[in-house]
Amino acid sequence: MRFAIAGSILEVVSLEQCKFGDSTEFGTLIKDLGLGGKMNIILLEKINNLGDIGETADVKAGFARNFLFPKGKALPATKRNLEDFEGRKAELLAAHDKNVATAQQRAALVEGKELVFEVNASDDGRLFGSIGTRDIADTLNAQVKSDVTKAEVSLPNGAIRELGTYAIGLDLGFDVLAKISVVAVALGAAAGVTADGSVIEEIENAEVADAEVDAPEE
Repeated sequence: MRFAIAGSILEVVSLEQCKFGDSTEFGTLIKDLGLGGKMNIILLEKINNLGDIGETADVKAGFARNFLFPKGKALPATKRNLEDFEGRKAELLAAHDKNVATAQQRAALVEGKELVFEVNASDDGRLFGSIGTRDIADTLNAQVKSDVTKAEVSLPNGAIRELGTYAIGLDLGFDVLAKISVVAVALGAAAGVTADGSVIEEIENAEVADAEVDAPEE
């Protein structure tokens, strides 16, 4: 396993090579990971509802094993790991702050953007296909030259399968979030659609004006 620590890499080939204070500490971790219990971790970045970088938290072993550890977001809160963190705290905090600033810049680039997808759909508004996280990330990146990945696009209810306007959240890491809008419209209708309906209103007003001009004088 490889754990990323604020830009550097701590190589851990197996659990036996993790840093533990004694055999009891090691045995407890093995038991927690194997039986799906809870375990104490040290956070390597700020995580909503858990804490800030350097803080410890109790989480489910599966969450730690399958997400936090592989993503380099945490390490087992062993005595040795806590001591090592304290020794490098200034360095790690500085690197973490730099990563947060980068994530905030990425958020500013995409915040509030609207993506319009012209799609084939049935008369009742159901898509012949769907709009997924990859579609949204690729379209957003092409539109604003961003570098959002599909993993950073949140679709809690699954892929979009109906026409409409959707508020989409982006989790850019380091507790930095952004919001965009995705509009799914039937093919040929995109030119008349905006979030507030202003384009439709402008088109209707223009059509009325044209009709008045073309009307014969009495």
